[in-house]
Amino acid sequence: MAVASKKIPAPDEVRIQTALLSVSDKAGIVELACALHEKGVRLVSTGGTHKALAGAGLPVSDVSELTGFPEVMDGRVKTLHPGVHGGLLAIRDDADHKAAMDAHGITAIDLVVINLYPFEEVRAEGGDYPTTVENIDIGGPAMIRASAKNHAYVTIVTDPADYATLLDEIANGTTRYVFRQKMAAKAYARTAAYDAAISNWFAEALDTPMPRHRAIGGVLKEEMRYGENPHQKAGFYVTGEKRPGVATATLLQGKQLSYNNINDTDAAFELVAEFLPENAPACAIIKHANPCGVATAPSLAEAYRRALACDSTSAFGGIIALNQQLDAETAEEIVKLFTEVIIAPSVSDEAKAIIARKPNLRLLAAGGLPDPRTPGLTAKTVAGGLLVQTRDNGMVEDLELKVVTRRAPTAQELEDMKFAFKVAKHVKSNAVVYAKDGQTAGIGAGQMSRVDSARIAAIKAEEAAKALGLATPLTRGSAVASEAFLPFADGLLSAIAAGATAVIQPGGSMRDDEVIAAANEHDVAMVFTGMRHFRH
Repeated sequence: MAVASKKIPAPDEVRIQTALLSVSDKAGIVELACALHEKGVRLVSTGGTHKALAGAGLPVSDVSELTGFPEVMDGRVKTLHPGVHGGLLAIRDDADHKAAMDAHGITAIDLVVINLYPFEEVRAEGGDYPTTVENIDIGGPAMIRASAKNHAYVTIVTDPADYATLLDEIANGTTRYVFRQKMAAKAYARTAAYDAAISNWFAEALDTPMPRHRAIGGVLKEEMRYGENPHQKAGFYVTGEKRPGVATATLLQGKQLSYNNINDTDAAFELVAEFLPENAPACAIIKHANPCGVATAPSLAEAYRRALACDSTSAFGGIIALNQQLDAETAEEIVKLFTEVIIAPSVSDEAKAIIARKPNLRLLAAGGLPDPRTPGLTAKTVAGGLLVQTRDNGMVEDLELKVVTRRAPTAQELEDMKFAFKVAKHVKSNAVVYAKDGQTAGIGAGQMSRVDSARIAAIKAEEAAKALGLATPLTRGSAVASEAFLPFADGLLSAIAAGATAVIQPGGSMRDDEVIAAANEHDVAMVFTGMRHFRH
């Protein structure tokens, strides 16, 4: 049953006379308290914040003066008291509430400045179970929620970034109702994200990937100019996960990344991370979230040239991801072609200077490579719901490959198979990828028919061969990968017609025998992985 409202209109302006300050992040708090003191505001504080303010010479009361009760249990209990929450929740213009305040000596609190225990930071840094639990704030969220509910009279500030705005607001000693509303909305969003982080940590710690209730929270990193299309609004929210990538990267030059840039850059970096830098330099070129060329080579510059050779037409205006530090030689190659974004673990000073010749080219240093084996969650919205799944962290190196044809693959074919399957994992389904000697020879993405994907990839390979002046496309003698099973032999026959001599696929079709028979008939080696990589 809903609780009835007192229906007392909120005052437009409320004078700030008493402020409660209790922060984990002390940045800027002393300066804010000094400004409040100069305006005649009484300061009340707790624990470490009280110590910081008193140490700065400010007259500050301890919260125990409001409660008449000391902090106990190592500070776990200090603000959970009617002396605090009565001062936050009281409707000042209600006679009964005012009588209760007078009867119990409760002081009205007009301004609350709180930020919470650093739970997200402790979780991201891999704190042990007891440490993480100890960093779950209780009193802070309770005071934030109480203050936000009573925003008719109380101003709540939870973000140090709002301190300057607060001081501008109270230039005449009061806050307006519209300001208190906005701060209350931010406050509830903050506690929601905080509780989401806690609940998701528990799900992870207890190995419950799909709990009954799933909350996802984030912090706005930047508001985008628009979304996928100019008529759509968009924002980039970060979750606090320390996985290296576009969310953690430093933009070294270039304008703000667009919604599409971020989506494509993430796809590119996740793909190139499949290739460990200690094994070989690697480059992935992405367009519209699909790879148009991927390669490894003895040098990063050569890996870029080989990736570009796969489909230089589609690479125009694309995203380039590298698995090693961007060096000068590679930078000189990249600036020859119009490119939207480059992302790498790091960038040499010489490369920065070269890329600077293209001021509109966005350059990102991610600070590392994401581990493709790391568990995690991905999510997408549907009408009325949210689809959540664990990250596809399957690696072909970890699979037991099963040779199902009479002919086993050669050592080189096996390497090409693994390479192609790694790339196919990051191609929109239906996906067909040809690879040879550590280089994509042709990529067919996102077709309704797997046969069409195989044909498109072969056409791309023929076009690339003509552009390079080659007599035959690279698909001749290549390995071909399908991210899901081949339902019929026709897809395989298309790949064989393009020149593939080895095939890697998950297997599991009702017609596996038919497909294997076709491979044997053409002396093609085939292996099953037992793992598919649908990507929609």
